[in-house]
This record gives sequence, C-alpha cells and structure tokens, in this order.
Amino acid sequence: MQQTKSEKLFAKAQKYIPGGVNSPVRSFRAVGGTPPFIARGSGSHIWDADGNEYIDYLGSWGPLVLGHAHPAVVDALIKAAEAGTSFGAPVAQEVDLARFICASMPSIDMIRLVNSGTEACMSAIRLARAHTGRDKIIKFAGCYHGHADGLLVKAGSGAMTHGIPTSAGVPESYASETLVADYNDLSSVEEAFAAFPEGIAAVIVEPVAGNMGVVPPAPGFLQGLRRITQEHGALLIFDEVITGFRLEAGGAQARFGITPDLTTLGKIIGGGLPVGAYGGRREIMELVAPLGPMYQAGTLSGNPLAVAAGLATLQELTRPGTYEKLESMAARLTEGLTEVFDRKEVPSTINRVGSMFTGFFNHGPVASLAQVEQCDVPGHARFFHGMLENGVYLAPSQFEAGFISLAHTEEDIDRTIAAAEAALA
Repeated sequence: MQQTKSEKLFAKAQKYIPGGVNSPVRSFRAVGGTPPFIARGSGSHIWDADGNEYIDYLGSWGPLVLGHAHPAVVDALIKAAEAGTSFGAPVAQEVDLARFICASMPSIDMIRLVNSGTEACMSAIRLARAHTGRDKIIKFAGCYHGHADGLLVKAGSGAMTHGIPTSAGVPESYASETLVADYNDLSSVEEAFAAFPEGIAAVIVEPVAGNMGVVPPAPGFLQGLRRITQEHGALLIFDEVITGFRLEAGGAQARFGITPDLTTLGKIIGGGLPVGAYGGRREIMELVAPLGPMYQAGTLSGNPLAVAAGLATLQELTRPGTYEKLESMAARLTEGLTEVFDRKEVPSTINRVGSMFTGFFNHGPVASLAQVEQCDVPGHARFFHGMLENGVYLAPSQFEAGFISLAHTEEDIDRTIAAAEAALA
C-alpha cells in the first residue's frame, strides 16, 4: 500500500524529533496509528497534508475560541509583523493586553506576561513561596500545570495517557516539596495542612479540571479551598490557562464566584500564539523583579505578535451573545452525542462546563481521578479512529478536553452526531 503524505512526514519526523512530535499526546500512542499532519485550518475545519477535511474540536487544545484563521486575528498579526516581530523591549500592545485582562478579572491588579502556561504556573508558585516564606505546595492528582519539575507529580494529561504519573529527571528532593491531594476532596487538603500547618505556601488548582478530561468542581469544593488557604495563611492559585476567557470573560473564578490570590493564564490570551501570564493582588505582584526580589524574566515575553493576536481575540469575545452561543452549541453537541451513546448502549458519561467537554467511556459519574481511571481506554481509541474516518477530529487521549468555537455551525454539530452514529455502528 502506498504511504500517505502524513505517514511519510511522520517517518521523517521520527528521525529528528523524539517520537516524531513536539508534544507527547500528538504522537497518537494512546490510540495507535499515524497522526495526520495538519496543513491548514479555516473556521471550524482543518485539512491534513493528504487533503482530508475534519471538523476540529481541539482548536489547538483550546486557544482558538474564534476558530482557525479568524480575519480579525490574521489582520492583527499582519500589521504587527509588518512593524517588526520582536524587540526585547516594551511595546504599547502589551500594556493594552495587560489592561484588558486586569479589567476583565477583578482578582488581578497587576499581571506579568510570559511565554507559556508552564512558565506562568512555575512563576506563580515561585512568587507564592516568596510571598509566604514557605516551601511546600499542594496540587491535585490528575491536574496538570505544565512540565516544571515540581509539578510533574501525579500529573494529568499526557502523563496519564502514557502511564507516567511522574517524570524521569525530577529529583526526589524537589518533588518532595509538592504535596498531592485528591480533586473534589477537601478532607485530603485538610490532612495536608494538618501535617504541615505552617509549611504550605500555596494550593494550585484547575478550577475546572481539564487535564484528566473535564471534571467540574463539586459544589463547595472551590469555596472550601478558599476558606482553608485563608485560615492557614497560604495562597490560592487558580490555573486558568484553559478556563480563562473560555467559560466567560472573567474565567472560572467569575463563573463560580471565587477570588484567588494568583491566577495563571495562557491559550486564549495569545489567540493561538505562544503566551502565558500570571497575575494577582498588587502587594503580591510587587515582589516580582524589578520591583521586588522574586526574579523572573523572558526575552520574548510580551512579544508583539502574541499580544496582537491575543488582544484581537479578546476584543472579539466582547461582542454580545458570545458566551451564550458557545454554551448553547456545546450543549446541543453533548446532548446529541449522549443520545447516540445511550441508543447504542455504550457506557459513557459526557462532562461539560461551558464550551469545554469530555466524553468518558465510563458509566459515571466521573467526578474524581479514580473514576476517570475506570474508563474504557481501548473503547475510546476505537471511537476516536471511527470519528477520524468520518471527518471529526477529537483529542487523541481519553484524558483531554474538547472545545467548541464560535466558528462551529449547526451543520457541524449535525455532522458530528451522524459521525458518532457511524463510528459506533
């Protein structure tokens, strides 16, 4: 059989790039087969190197809330590039983006732009330690906050997909400063504080878990974290790299009515370009260099291309009805898929928060990592390939989120539901 262009590209890539990919989940090892190499995208659709067209529910893993190649973003990028791609010096657009974010998220008085979600979370934790004078942090099993050494302890996402809950190369002495609690289980957090009552600098949490698949916070869970951290003088860090400007303009913290001390952002605030940010109360942020002793720097931070794309995206999201449309389209998709799975008598649970969703091959409910781990992973792999063959691109992992964009149409939803019928035939 003649090789496809994607197969040829993947064979070549494996000679020069570990596993042939620059992020592990792209390798398709969780589902088998060759990943299609994407040639272009427009709106809600992408095309691979062989010309196959797919309805895309990844959106570059969340940033493309407007869809691919949105005209406002493309225009902003062209104008920015024509003026120069990088200066390593202040530019007006980064001030505009920072001001927009601070106005949208009342918990953020000041913000520092960085280059990735990993860098944002790493920096926020360093800042929490500088502010409190304490060393330990609490994270939750199955939540992923980037690949910084101290955070690759029972991480979600790709680490779960490949059966690597921790990473080689992380010193035990460093990892020991990270305490692991159970998501949606306040008692596990209280136990950690009981063991180290004055030693914990911060609790970092995805307010809606997205890296073990979408798992919403149980009623009272986020409120409990806020109470416990305040009682013990620790900071509460919301990792809103995925949820920021995805669930609504103020992020998950606005949706659930919680005010964290620090917030990390990424994805949507860069409009599809590499970006991250961390921000919070003024007295905490003033510890960041050059104002204070907590050092963090980045040559490309506030890059004019990234901030131009991000600002164009955020401005588009201010249009009336934006989040209502995302919510209604996502509800229609997940309700339609649920009906198909029920009719086919396939054990499943679809968790959705706003325009984020995950279909778990599990009777449900799915509210914890232990329940996530009970999923039928081979069943997901079969369904994934069936959907791909029918022109629908989903996450190649049971433990990831899917996303609706403003570019998705009613026809896209109808075709996706029909594809699910065919994939489960």
